Amino acid sequence: MRPELKEYNLDKLFAATFRVARNLGSSTPGEIKNVLKYTPYVSGLLEPVLATGQPAVTFFDLFNDYYSNIINARENGKRVVMTTFCFDPSVFYAIDNLAPVTLEIGTALTSMLWKRGSADFMDYCTELGFSETGCSSQRGAMGAYLAGLGAEINLVALNMGGVCDTNANAYNFAAQYLDIPYYGLDYPSELTTEEVREYHHKDYRELINFLQENTGCKFDIDRLREVLEEKKKQDALMSEIDEMQRLVPNPVPGIYHIMIYAARYTYSGKKKFTKLLEEMTEIVRYNAVNGRSGLKNGVEKNRTFLVYIDNYALGISMFEWFEKKGISHMGNILSRTFNEAAPYTTGVPGTTYQIDTTSLDTMIDSLADINARMPMTRTIRGPYDAPNMWLEDSLSLAKQYSADCCLYNGTPGCRNTWSNIKLLSRDLEAMGYPTHIAHADSFDTRVETWEATQTRLEEFYQIRGLL
Repeated sequence: MRPELKEYNLDKLFAATFRVARNLGSSTPGEIKNVLKYTPYVSGLLEPVLATGQPAVTFFDLFNDYYSNIINARENGKRVVMTTFCFDPSVFYAIDNLAPVTLEIGTALTSMLWKRGSADFMDYCTELGFSETGCSSQRGAMGAYLAGLGAEINLVALNMGGVCDTNANAYNFAAQYLDIPYYGLDYPSELTTEEVREYHHKDYRELINFLQENTGCKFDIDRLREVLEEKKKQDALMSEIDEMQRLVPNPVPGIYHIMIYAARYTYSGKKKFTKLLEEMTEIVRYNAVNGRSGLKNGVEKNRTFLVYIDNYALGISMFEWFEKKGISHMGNILSRTFNEAAPYTTGVPGTTYQIDTTSLDTMIDSLADINARMPMTRTIRGPYDAPNMWLEDSLSLAKQYSADCCLYNGTPGCRNTWSNIKLLSRDLEAMGYPTHIAHADSFDTRVETWEATQTRLEEFYQIRGLL
């Protein structure tokens, strides 16, 4: 790793950036423009997010709180737990002395905020012995923590071991390298049988035992109930936004998707995330009532559903390109919760979750069910065309939101999607959804520059007559 990078603490950089950005909420457009001239490394993300108005202030405030909590964890007697985006963090907020670090969010933020990206951190993992073909989404932030450039990690807890092999291996490698306790939940082989459900509930209880043993704290039942009741509100708001997205034109700004799932993977069950969703919902309701598109220019020319994740390179270049072309972002699998009220669920019993706060047992079972339906854990855990998995979910979502076409973004290290994506694309095409496969790395522009990715997108939309 370059020596100069070792002068910066990743968590403190994030906290300071979001603290300054939060304060820009009360600035005039002229003041913001002048500030951004002196912050070229972060302007690619801050400027378009600030354009969303009040939700931007809450979003930046949320992430300032999140990283400040990590920075001050040791001083406040908290232990830092490393986890994945496929693990709902609300369980950690029911234990008084835990502060979660979600690697994939850190990698995405590094890629979007700083022009240097997270390549040095990725390469550092390889220097330590981790596979260079592993998924970049973990390596980007993991390298910083393994190099001691972030908070001291005390334990590792994650979901979906076995669904994504490089994900599971990354966290296992980090735990072994740091010589700290590790627990990985199994993934559900399917969702509808009582046998699998019972096993998953028992597995989740073992996770809770692991957390209690390694923190010295027990669950606070009242706190857990408060967190889950807050999560109920959040699910209802996200479902309302999803429902309004079915309108033509789509009243939801495309950038809302990344703001929502980034906050969800870090602050699920926390009041500040509810506040963010309430502010977004108010704006989307206004757009819906007035027949307005969420696009800045108000003209919707195309509705694109992303069957996997977004591209996070160089600010939010993909979102800005969508805006310029009049392409309405219809979300991706990260945008979805699969709670019982979600408008896109298949209706098959057992494929969704519900939150029951009656007792400690029902709350733990609810948490287990939520985790069994997190992105990838639910959608990409086996054969792509099996019931309630990638093809079925993608078709359901594309149909619900009247998508004109589909787009795949991922990373070269994602074996689970690359082993199926051409088959998925073939089947989506047969069902009337032109599908483009991007060969870039959503987190690492060294694989393919954004300019090259954009050229291929231009070609796809033009030749297929989609714009």
